[in-house]
Amino acid sequence: MSVSIRTVRTKREFKIFARFANKLYKGNPYYVPSMPFDDLNTFDKEKNGAFDFCDAEFYLAYRGDEVVGRVAAIVNHKANEAWKVNQVRFGWIDFIDDLEVSKALLDAVVAFGKAHGTTQIVGPLGFTDFDPEGMLVEGFDRVSTMALIYNHPYYPEHMKKHGYVKETGWVEYRITIPQELPEKHVKYAEIIKDRYNLKVRKLTKKQIRTEKYGHKLFDLINQTYCVLYGYSLLSPKQIDQYVDVYLGLVDMKMLTFIEDAEGNLIAAGVTIPSMAEALQKCNGEILPFGWWHLLKSMYWKKPDTLDMLLIGVRPDWQNKGINALLFVDLFQTYKKMGFKYAETNANLETNAKVQAMWTPFEREQHKKRWVFGKEIQ
Repeated sequence: MSVSIRTVRTKREFKIFARFANKLYKGNPYYVPSMPFDDLNTFDKEKNGAFDFCDAEFYLAYRGDEVVGRVAAIVNHKANEAWKVNQVRFGWIDFIDDLEVSKALLDAVVAFGKAHGTTQIVGPLGFTDFDPEGMLVEGFDRVSTMALIYNHPYYPEHMKKHGYVKETGWVEYRITIPQELPEKHVKYAEIIKDRYNLKVRKLTKKQIRTEKYGHKLFDLINQTYCVLYGYSLLSPKQIDQYVDVYLGLVDMKMLTFIEDAEGNLIAAGVTIPSMAEALQKCNGEILPFGWWHLLKSMYWKKPDTLDMLLIGVRPDWQNKGINALLFVDLFQTYKKMGFKYAETNANLETNAKVQAMWTPFEREQHKKRWVFGKEIQ
């Protein structure tokens, strides 16, 4: 039976699209389910500020009446302009192990790209860097994280067979939380703090709101990440959106902010307890009892692993030892809370500065992911 591609239009179809990967990977011990309600907000043109500068279409692949794959086609005009490229992105791509299915999905994205005048297809990428990106090519036997993509080993093989090649890559690390920070690191952090008259701040959620610290944080992220592959600056609407998302997830003890002598934010670390096990238990669904597993992992029975969501130092303060001050505060907190391991976010292979942050710690580089690309004929 041949493969048919249908454009997602109705609320019911969007729900099928959002839940497809969780159904495909159900029972897989390494896959961490996404939260469909969160994905549906991302796909909603009224709720996602990225639609102010992105065009997108969503597709489902069928064999008869059975859904066998999904993909999103996205043209991020802001990123294309900033990076002087003419690309259509494919994201949220999942498919059964059938070359006809994966080709039909990618061909649908190419057709969308042609209609918008693009000359290259790349992915997996989302609307922005805060969406899942990069196809796993190494580390299939490791548990994923809430923020990153897990996929079957056959995915990258399909990409290569369809003529796609590596565009860029990321690596991920598993950090062992030290039982005791070396005294020299603690002293060095104090020296940096005194030398530049810096202040380490721990804030409440109320302070985040009243001091508009969410906007300060994401302004810092814009400045720090703007040089990274495919990044597009977040708009005020998007920042409001992400502040709401992150404030709902975080334990404020696991956030650290560093200000200069004038009170300007120059560095930040946003980390959370790993929600991998909780999401696996509820398969990404909040109802009827998924909320209990998530709350328990956040506040009561914390796992032994945490996720480092955002680590950033303002560019003009990099190479001055600010990382030491940031990590001394965070790692002391982790020890008090009983964490044993930290999962980094994806680090660009070419970003030596970020990877150098982990050298003082016992670490394992255990996953790799790629963005694939191809010229549109």
